[in-house]
Amino acid sequence: MSESRMHPEDMDVDPPSERSFFIFGRDVSTIPCFRNSFLYGISIGMGVGFLAFLKTSRPQLSTHIGFGTFMATTVGYWFPCRYNWSKQKFDAAQLQQALQQQALYEGTEKERELEAKAEHV
Repeated sequence: MSESRMHPEDMDVDPPSERSFFIFGRDVSTIPCFRNSFLYGISIGMGVGFLAFLKTSRPQLSTHIGFGTFMATTVGYWFPCRYNWSKQKFDAAQLQQALQQQALYEGTEKERELEAKAEHV
């Protein structure tokens, strides 16, 4: 009696592919703040456009209001987010450099001088 069971190691399973979206040859999933900026912009733009339609009953005007709100929200969220991201990246680079310098000075005369300066401050 032969068993026709397949063993897990016999199955050829492809790893789950990451979904990526490319614009002008660049993977936008790697751009910091892109996802949140566009999700907030799209959702707020649709909400405001829908509310404008309920208020005015004019589809073209509500579309323009919704798209304008989408653009303003996306840009308004993008710039502060990128500023904070750049600031955090700069601070992390400074901290990494300071830690490397501290490792170089460990156990030397320069370390004692720096500790003495830190105590006087």
